[in-house]
Amino acid sequence: MSNRWHVALLLLGLAFLVWLIGNIGLGEVWRQLTALGWGIVPLLLGEGLAELIHTMGWRRCLSAAHRKLSFFHLFRIRMAGYAINYITPTAALGGEISRAGLLASVAPGPDAACGVLVDKACFAVGHLAIVVAGSIYILWRVPLSPALRLAMMIAIGPLALGIVAFVGLQRYGKLGALVRWMAARPWGGKKLRSAAVQITLLDNTFRDFYRERPGDFGISVCWHLVGFSVGIAQTWLFLTLVRQPPPIAAAATAWILGLWFDLLSFAIPMNVGALEGSRVVAFKTLGYDAAQGATFGLTMRMAQVCWTVFGLASYALLLRQQTIRGPSAETQRAEEGRRKTIHPETNTRGPHAFPAQSRRA
Repeated sequence: MSNRWHVALLLLGLAFLVWLIGNIGLGEVWRQLTALGWGIVPLLLGEGLAELIHTMGWRRCLSAAHRKLSFFHLFRIRMAGYAINYITPTAALGGEISRAGLLASVAPGPDAACGVLVDKACFAVGHLAIVVAGSIYILWRVPLSPALRLAMMIAIGPLALGIVAFVGLQRYGKLGALVRWMAARPWGGKKLRSAAVQITLLDNTFRDFYRERPGDFGISVCWHLVGFSVGIAQTWLFLTLVRQPPPIAAAATAWILGLWFDLLSFAIPMNVGALEGSRVVAFKTLGYDAAQGATFGLTMRMAQVCWTVFGLASYALLLRQQTIRGPSAETQRAEEGRRKTIHPETNTRGPHAFPAQSRRA
């Protein structure tokens, strides 16, 4: 059912994109694209620059063992997740699983998943922060249609509550509360109890991070804010190249409106149609042509596709390196410990024991 829903969203997005370009005129969009000339290169590179900065934010969320990896290695892992999120209909979850798996191959344990999920929270907080701050300015200074103004005011609340709840569940180690409750019931089977053990280890790692490294959370959010801000420069450069040089405030407004739409359309595979359509709305709101908005959206998609190719190549090379190296001694010891924890016959503390819970009251 879920796959059908994603396919339906993808087809609707494609149909909307075809209609949008047909309505604007393919010739006009092509004219705008060719007007960019070699200026398209820095626009494409801007996506990679933003991801480099996001990697700086991610590094602040990692354990000491994972921070020992070179920055370029971490960047390749991040881009591998970026690529998988882009091409698979998993609402930005498949890539996070891949990132955690690649990290765990270096230093196994709950720290890998913790580093990925804490960064996911920091990324979301940064995204929300720049959108909320920008929306306050936009609602105050920019003449929006009543429908768009109302939609912005209504949508921000639930999105903010969802992100705050996600951070709160991590901070207080409650992400696995439901799984633990189910595992404690008489009908909870071996697989459920095993899952409860693993998620309890993860919850305790979350609590350790938020208690011992609160500053890293804030610094990570700041890095992500800088990464999102790269798009303002991209917007300004694009409009300058098509001979519509804007004030920096106008470029920032157009970019932030686009980010607001991105928050709402995260479930659409590859953001097809939504990326281009939202930029058309943002540009027209500021008095620019629909063709310019559609062209900017297509340029951003070209950048995403280029960096997706880089991410897929990185993923393939990282997997190949793992195969050549084979499991490390540390990984083998961790796997043996995991088996002893999961299987009652080798666990002297019993099948219902949660090792991580014994570390603190």
